[in-house]
Amino acid sequence: MRAPTGEQFVLTRATATGSSTAVITEVAASLRTFQIDGVDLTEPYAAERTPPFGDGIVLAPWPNRVEDGIWTLDGKRQHLDITEPARHNAIHGLLRSTAYRVTDQSESSVTLNATVYPQHGYPFMVDTSVTYELVEGGLTVTHSLHNASAVKAPVAVGTHPFFRLGDVPTEQLTLRLNATTRFETDDRLIPIAENPVEGTGFDLRDGRLVGDLYLDDAFGGVVFDGGESVSSLTAPDGRRVELWQDESHPYVQVFTTRKFPKDGGLGLAVAIEPMTAAPNALNTGLGLKWLEPGENWVVRWGIRYSG
Repeated sequence: MRAPTGEQFVLTRATATGSSTAVITEVAASLRTFQIDGVDLTEPYAAERTPPFGDGIVLAPWPNRVEDGIWTLDGKRQHLDITEPARHNAIHGLLRSTAYRVTDQSESSVTLNATVYPQHGYPFMVDTSVTYELVEGGLTVTHSLHNASAVKAPVAVGTHPFFRLGDVPTEQLTLRLNATTRFETDDRLIPIAENPVEGTGFDLRDGRLVGDLYLDDAFGGVVFDGGESVSSLTAPDGRRVELWQDESHPYVQVFTTRKFPKDGGLGLAVAIEPMTAAPNALNTGLGLKWLEPGENWVVRWGIRYSG
């Protein structure tokens, strides 16, 4: 039978730290697996299933949530489909069930394209692409968005990778997040305030055990050094997996769940999601990028491994 995520694109590369492999899916351009020297650095999911909790999928033309699926454009209310019925929100953009087209492929990289077509709630045409490239010690991901509309178009992009460090129990990993604010939310996870993390349990700059965390929270005030910000998970033996994001990604979401399908049962998993815009950005404007007709926008993030 065909995989529910369509064609599977297998990338391989020999590196100084060992052979690296990744599998990218046709549907949602998700990162289904990523290993270096046999060590899983992201939570894999089986080819015969859909991505659990959106594992590894691309989020465009907005990440996270839009309250009630409603926003205003030139004084007119726009109504998006409600894709998070339990909280009555539109979530994670318009491409999460879309089959991407391959436009370039080599042994160690693949580029996939998908177009957001004009529709109710989002009357714009935006061409998107994502390139996954295995590099020495990690993976680089490049997103490109092109406004094919005759008017300015609001865009944002994010991704939803879950991380792990091989067979190390996720509970034992230490999470560090270089962010200085956290978005307080209502019971529908819509932001109502942005508060400093200093002196709170949401200050992850010095690291906290993932097993102690219960998060579905967006963070701002992301600190950049040399053009990138780094979040990390570190094992007790010192091994580390890092998520880096460029300055186009001033926000990051952290999500933990104890119901992730893994190792034949359910267990703890942690997603660290780079975002170019804050939650509900179509309403607040925080991080929202307005592309002129014909304008292109390129943003990058990636994964590094220290064994």
